[in-house]
Amino acid sequence: MTAPVFVADSLAGAAAGARVWLEGPEGRHAVSVRRLRVGEPVVLTDGHGMGVQGTVAAVEGKDRLQIAVDEVRQEAAPDPRITVVQALPKGDRGELAVETMTETGVDAVVPWSASRCITQWKGERGLKALGKWRSTAREAGKQSRRLTFPEVTDAMTTKQVARLLAEAAFAAVLHEEGGEPLATAQLPASGEIVLVVGPEGGVSPEELAAFAEAGARPYRLGPSVLRTSTAGTAAAALLLGRTGRWG
Repeated sequence: MTAPVFVADSLAGAAAGARVWLEGPEGRHAVSVRRLRVGEPVVLTDGHGMGVQGTVAAVEGKDRLQIAVDEVRQEAAPDPRITVVQALPKGDRGELAVETMTETGVDAVVPWSASRCITQWKGERGLKALGKWRSTAREAGKQSRRLTFPEVTDAMTTKQVARLLAEAAFAAVLHEEGGEPLATAQLPASGEIVLVVGPEGGVSPEELAAFAEAGARPYRLGPSVLRTSTAGTAAAALLLGRTGRWG
C-alpha cells in the first residue's frame, strides 16, 4: 500500500532514527479520518522540498501522531523553474487548472486579471478565490506526492505580469496565432521560464504588445485550441519533457 502524505508545519531536526510529531488539522485527518495505527507507513513533507518517510510509532488522542523516521529526503530547487501566469477562468475552472498544473509539476502559478476575463477578483470574493487556489495547490501537491508545493502568488495586473516576463530567462504567451510552436522554441538550460495563458476571450492586442515589449513572444501549442483551464497543463508537460525535468 502506498504511504499517505501529510503536511507537517516543520521538519527541522528530522533525521533517520529520530521521532517527529504530526499535529493539528493534518494530525486529526491522519488519526480520525485515515485512522492510521502504530506500524503503518507514512510520508511527511513541509511543502518546501523536505520529506520524511517513516512509520507511526504512537497515536495520542484524536489529532496527534508520533512518527519514527526511517529516511529524510531533500529535493533540490527545480531548474529551470516553470511559472504559469493563469488568466482567471469562470467558475471552478481555476481550481481545475491549479490542480492539474500542480500534479504535472509547475513550480508557481500567478493569477492574472486579464482585460477579457469575465471573472474578476475583488475584495472578499477575491481573497476567498485566492484561498481556494492555494488550498487546491496544497491538496494536489499531497495527492501527487510532491515534496515541494507550487507557490500561488497574489493576483497580478498586466503591468505586474510584464515585469515578471522581463526578468525571465524565457518568456512566452500561448496564442493560437503564434508564429512558432512551443515544441521547437529554444529553451534555457537554467533560470525561470514564464508562460502566459490567456482567458477564453483571448489576450488583447494591448496586452500582447505590453508582453512583447517585455520580451515575451507568442507561441502556439498545436493545431487545436485548448481551453484556458487546460492549456497551462499541456504546455507545462511539454516544457518539463523538453527541459529534462521529466527525464
